Order: sequence, then structure tokens, then C-alpha cells
Amino acid sequence: MKSLRYLVPLAVFLVISAFLAVGLTLDPREVPSPLIGKPAPAFELPRLLAMDDSVGSADLRGEVWLLNVWASWCVACRSEHPLLNQLAAQDLVTLVGLNYKDAPADARAWLRQLGNPYHMIAVDGQGDVGIDWGVYGVPETFVIDHEGVIRYKHIGPLDRKVLQEVIVPLISELRS
Repeated sequence: MKSLRYLVPLAVFLVISAFLAVGLTLDPREVPSPLIGKPAPAFELPRLLAMDDSVGSADLRGEVWLLNVWASWCVACRSEHPLLNQLAAQDLVTLVGLNYKDAPADARAWLRQLGNPYHMIAVDGQGDVGIDWGVYGVPETFVIDHEGVIRYKHIGPLDRKVLQEVIVPLISELRS
């Protein structure tokens, strides 16, 4: 009976160690999204550059598009922004911005300073649409097909590798 007293804590320690070892091998950017393969949540929001007008998912029916969730207060968004400008210059896909929990004046100033890669920008001031899309934080990027189905989600800032090896090939595949 005394030996069992020492074996139980050892067994608990080994189980916890195994979970930790497995967890350390996972990529935190690969958070599974329950929305992959499902219709993109509908939205209708004011446009950042024309607040009296609106933009919504219905405006994008029939085309492949990228939704990039960003904010002017987001340091990581600044690091991915040059890549978004380059992607926009290639004119491969409709790039839609979702300005998340941001002051519109700050967002407009940020775009004046860094350039505007977006075809249209929706203002999600309260973050409700972001919640519908399962946004963990900014930046996040989604690829949506011509039927309005989410095909891919990237958490964190885009880098050249994921853009060239994952997103651009997926866009090309979906457009063909």
C-alpha cells in the first residue's frame, strides 16, 4: 500500500509530461477552425472610406476573395502590410479588409501612411462580425471561394512563405 502512494503521483506526472511534450510540438498558428468548409458568416458593415455606404459578404458572391482582419493598433498587422500591398499589386484576388475594433480616423491615417491594398474595407467597430468569423485576434486572413465557403484561415501575420506556398496556389486553384 505504501508503494502505491508513490506510484500515483508518478503516474500523474508522466501523464502531464506527455501532454506537455505533445503540446510543444504543435504550431500555435494552426488553430483548427470549425468554419473551414462552411459558408462564410454574412455581414453588412459601413465602409471605412465612405461611412455612409456599406459593404457586405453579399457584394462578393461569385468571386474568390480574401478577408484580412486588421487594426491600426496592431503591431503584427504593420509587419504583414507590405506583403498585402504586393499581393494587391498582382491583382490576383479581391482583398477585403475587416477593420477590427478600431477608430475609423486612426485606420484611415494608417492607410494613408502605409498604403491601401484593399478593394474594400468594412468597419467592425464593436467586433461582432469578428466574433462570428471566429477571430482570435488580429491579424487573421481567410480565403473564401466563389460559393462563399471558407477554404483557409491563417492566424497571425502573413509571411512570404505562406503567401507563396499556400494562399496564392489556393487562390489559383479556386479561380480555375
